[in-house]
Amino acid sequence: MAAVRPRVRACGRWALLLELDSAEEVAATARTLRAAALPEVVELVPAARTVLVEVLAGTGLDRVRDAVSEVDPSAAGADEGARHTIPVVYDGEDLQLVADTAGIGTDEVVALHTGAEFTVAFCGFAPGFGYLSGLPEQLCQPRLASPRSAVPSGSVGLADVYSCVYPRRSPGGWRLIGRTDLTMFDAAADPPARLAPGDRVRFEAQ
Repeated sequence: MAAVRPRVRACGRWALLLELDSAEEVAATARTLRAAALPEVVELVPAARTVLVEVLAGTGLDRVRDAVSEVDPSAAGADEGARHTIPVVYDGEDLQLVADTAGIGTDEVVALHTGAEFTVAFCGFAPGFGYLSGLPEQLCQPRLASPRSAVPSGSVGLADVYSCVYPRRSPGGWRLIGRTDLTMFDAAADPPARLAPGDRVRFEAQ
């Protein structure tokens, strides 16, 4: 894969917004910056197609620009993040819909989902909500045509190229395939969110 050259935009006085073309390029750019371990970087926030980099006030942004002037998408980062295993009961309301859409059985849906290793690409939508990349191609499906007004906490879902675990009860349109009893977000914990960008996730059928 060719080298990635992010489009660099100023974002205030002490931050840069790096614009990319794909989730894979975002992940590669975030890995590169983590591996560079630049002391002036105080915040690194990947999103669907951007990476926001904030530096200490009073420091220059030139080293950040140099670090991402050319990103090798195949290079591994110095820190791949924590590893998590999430136990799941696969009895979601949309499990049969996902199977029918993929043209496979529900057991195969579970096998594909538990057989994949996911990476937390970025967090958003709600505190502790991680967008997990690495969804097998057969399970890449659109959101529901009509979102639910309330999705229970711990629901495991998929949409587009991502899987997720709802950290709390909230509206949502992801296709639900299961549920976990793990607490994904606890404001009193340190850190409050179980998942962070760069972490690796596997699901285990219960």
